Amino acid sequence: MEVAKAVSRVMIHGPGGEVSHHRSGKIIRWCRITILVIAAAVAAQSVLLVAGAWRNDRIIESNMGVAAATVLNAGPRRSTIEFVTPDRVTYRPELGVLYPSELENGMRIYVEYDRDDPNLVRVQDRDARLALIPAGSILVLDWVIAGALLIGLAVLEKSLDRRRELAEL
Repeated sequence: MEVAKAVSRVMIHGPGGEVSHHRSGKIIRWCRITILVIAAAVAAQSVLLVAGAWRNDRIIESNMGVAAATVLNAGPRRSTIEFVTPDRVTYRPELGVLYPSELENGMRIYVEYDRDDPNLVRVQDRDARLALIPAGSILVLDWVIAGALLIGLAVLEKSLDRRRELAEL
């Protein structure tokens, strides 16, 4: 617990962990807090991305239907498809298909969908594990950038402190 307090104190107040009463120190402290809040929000989004994908998979698997589909418009993040259910109803899910990578226009694929909500559909044999690498990459990059910014602020603060000390002499 003491280590966590010390780390949070250093992350907010800088390398010395002491509160600066100078204007520049206060501005740098607010910059640190802003960086940490933004980094935490991006990290939370990464976790929610995987949790949402996992949730959608559980819903589909609880009442799964399988159908042949045609890719109408393929994109790296969103692909539009059309499929017909066994009761001869044609669906074009508004939000496209989950896990759309490597699809091409006109391609025939199999999809798994929730029979209660056929708009919730994924490419067959693809699941939330495909969201782990992008979410993990975002998470790592997020904290690398935040760490670099925090180190940059620490260097800036040290430089300003040295200038202030020299001016006082």
